[in-house]
Amino acid sequence: MKLASRMGKIKPSPTLAITARAQALRAEGRDIIGFGAGEPDFDTPDHIKRAAIQALEEGFTKYTPVGGIDELKDAVAAKLNEEHHLQYNRSQIFVSCGAKHTLFNLAQVLFEEGDEVLIPAPYWVSYPDIVVLSGATPVIIQTKESEGFKLRGKELKKTLTGKTKALIINSPSNPTGVIYTREELKELADIIADSGALVISDDIYEKIRYDGISFTNMAMLNNEMKNRTIVVNGVSKSYAMTGWRIGYAAGPEEIISAATGYQSQNTSNPTSIAQKAAVQALRGNQESVSIMVGEFMKRRDVMVDFLNDIQGVTCIKPQGAFYVFPNVSRLYGNTFRGTNIRSSSDLSEYLLDAANVAVVPGMPFGSDDHIRLSYATSMMNIEKGLERIKKAIQEAS
Repeated sequence: MKLASRMGKIKPSPTLAITARAQALRAEGRDIIGFGAGEPDFDTPDHIKRAAIQALEEGFTKYTPVGGIDELKDAVAAKLNEEHHLQYNRSQIFVSCGAKHTLFNLAQVLFEEGDEVLIPAPYWVSYPDIVVLSGATPVIIQTKESEGFKLRGKELKKTLTGKTKALIINSPSNPTGVIYTREELKELADIIADSGALVISDDIYEKIRYDGISFTNMAMLNNEMKNRTIVVNGVSKSYAMTGWRIGYAAGPEEIISAATGYQSQNTSNPTSIAQKAAVQALRGNQESVSIMVGEFMKRRDVMVDFLNDIQGVTCIKPQGAFYVFPNVSRLYGNTFRGTNIRSSSDLSEYLLDAANVAVVPGMPFGSDDHIRLSYATSMMNIEKGLERIKKAIQEAS
């Protein structure tokens, strides 16, 4: 059987692949410490689960409007207004089956062959493939670790062309954890303003920030940028609701209407009871978010300090999200237990085989000099896993 040619252009998610392999090895009896998962290890808060249970008991189990129930759209609008002073009406918001689904829908209605979409690297692994599946061309802009892994105006100006349809900005970032300041976004916005390009602002880690660092996205800068920015977010990361599959977008009505129409032919509505739970997540008590972020910060500090204490490894301190992205390139060229390490994939394979620790190579994120570790796991696992990594690296010969 011949598959569609588009299938040859995409790659499986490396984070999901690493997680699946770690689970398979555990099933074989191996004691695997997993640093690959991109989801909080906390349970969904009880008040959110109760909202779903109530929806079930009340029979809220039928189709809903394709783009989400009005109650959830109103909750999204209220959140954006109260927290960021961004005003949207219901016709400017649509709800999908997770932020990834939201991004995919937007790409399908915005991009086509001949378009270019700018993606700063390191980037979330799915961005390029989502663009490729739309027929457009992802244009990767390399950022510098010495400049905080952030896109600068000079690089953006050099890369913008008449074919540029959009720029994707992810802040806080997966995998680096960096957060753009208002001034940094303003520099980029001033350049974009002279083009016809849109901005897709992936804010999924928005609430997971440390050290009192504030949050800004492109839409918050001024009305002009609000009118050419699509804000993407969801409840997965902030409320430990990855399996509930609720994401949303807010932006220009024409784009939102088109994305809703597209969704009507792929999934129809997001799950009814998950929407009710998401309403409670956005409108209910936010204490669980603060507790989770506080715990993540403790884990971040332990992980960063430990990694920087390993010879040949350097790691910047992330400002948000729940990943570290250490530079391990100084380990390349070494031989570990007979294995020659030449890349992030080689090192990741070695750590899994020799140390029973699952990390994700940096290449799929756009930087082969790095690996990604998630600290969305217990402090005990973090300490045990890092000790194993340190011992395995010290065995270089």
